[in-house]
Amino acid sequence: MESWVLFLLCIACCTAFPAWIQTDTDKNNEAFAKEYLGKFYKSKDDGKMSRSGFLEKIRRMQDVLGLEVTARMDEKTIEAMKQPRCGVPNIGRFSAFPRNPVWKKKDLTYRILNYTSHMTRDEVDRAIEKAFKVWSDVVPLTFTRIYDRVSDIEMSFASGDHKDAFPFDGPSGILAHTFAPGDNTGGDVHFDADETWTSGSAGTNLFLVAAHELGHSLGLDHSNDPNALMYPTYHYTNPNTFQLSEDDIKGIHSLYGPKEKPVTPTKAQTHCPEHISFDAVTTVRGDIIFFENRSFWRKTAGKSEIEQHEISSFWPSLPADIDAAYENQKKDQVLLFKGTKYWVLRGYTVQEGFPKNIYELGFPLTVTQIDAAVHDDETGRTYFFINDRYWSYNEETSQMDKESPQRISKGFPGVGNKVEAAFRSNGMLYLFSGNQQYEFSTTNRKVTRLLKYTSWLNC
Repeated sequence: MESWVLFLLCIACCTAFPAWIQTDTDKNNEAFAKEYLGKFYKSKDDGKMSRSGFLEKIRRMQDVLGLEVTARMDEKTIEAMKQPRCGVPNIGRFSAFPRNPVWKKKDLTYRILNYTSHMTRDEVDRAIEKAFKVWSDVVPLTFTRIYDRVSDIEMSFASGDHKDAFPFDGPSGILAHTFAPGDNTGGDVHFDADETWTSGSAGTNLFLVAAHELGHSLGLDHSNDPNALMYPTYHYTNPNTFQLSEDDIKGIHSLYGPKEKPVTPTKAQTHCPEHISFDAVTTVRGDIIFFENRSFWRKTAGKSEIEQHEISSFWPSLPADIDAAYENQKKDQVLLFKGTKYWVLRGYTVQEGFPKNIYELGFPLTVTQIDAAVHDDETGRTYFFINDRYWSYNEETSQMDKESPQRISKGFPGVGNKVEAAFRSNGMLYLFSGNQQYEFSTTNRKVTRLLKYTSWLNC
């Protein structure tokens, strides 16, 4: 096998070893271990493995997997050998492929050749786009999707023998394999079509596998850091809160350097500005964004620090003073409103074809500004607050409910007659009115708590 080919990725929760291990399961532990170690811990004497060489391989394996280094075939070592793992033998601290192959250009293209039957095309597109963004956020590379010609990174789903000399093995085994940077098949990613690909925690999450595979496409080998994306085995992590580990970042920086002119957040907030008043609040893939005038605060999932940015530094095409915003997680969309116009984000990327007119959503011409908006996943409704009334929008039918508009005091008793910002978190709505923040249960249709206006900003 050429050294520049990553022939196997078992980033996966595979439930069985390849057939060669299955045929040895009834043999004694030492025979089993010799074959395992010869496969994954190669050395020059593998043809006639000496006793000392055998014990040295056990020691290496125990060290790599974080076991007690005893050089003995104890129970924990045998159990570790029987765990699902990747077939690539060379593992190191953010290791790169031999000879460090990298892309010689910064603007790369990719193409999705076909799709899995387990996800919609839109779900696949979003997962792949998000996987590329994992890497473009930290290195000076861009990834542009193309449709009508051969791209740098070709991505496809295939079953069994798919004519590249590295056949897949059906469900729950090898999930994907990738070629390192280079010409022709260099960088290409193949996913096993027989896996149950999903966008959630059931089955195998396509985003997580794609992000790992793209690390290989860029030149990274496997890491021995269990917290790293490039660790050989698959562990589900919520895609909305996923972050590259320090090990992953060090590895990719060793190949391409850091991202040029990164957006630098301000220091963590220690106190809030006086008379703060949010124009709009929304979630974005697990983060919470608080808009005020020309800037916004971002509370990142899993972090205590609060960042503050200029709107123009993230979205040059968006206006300041956003009126309202909401996230529809099912569609992976965030809608931002200003006057009679609205824009759509996917993640932090403004989508093409916007702004559009709010009247396309069903508002009458008398509506010229939206005060606040929030989407309720349980009901499938988005609530738009305008003066002392609210409109209920059915996201499935893309129509306003017939009873709209209604008084806020009727649909949201206890909140008051005006809502200026709103968002949903942990099954509750958080509504901002005046200098108050109300926690509201749509199930019980009542205010459950009155919170400090700036409670989410740690100040």
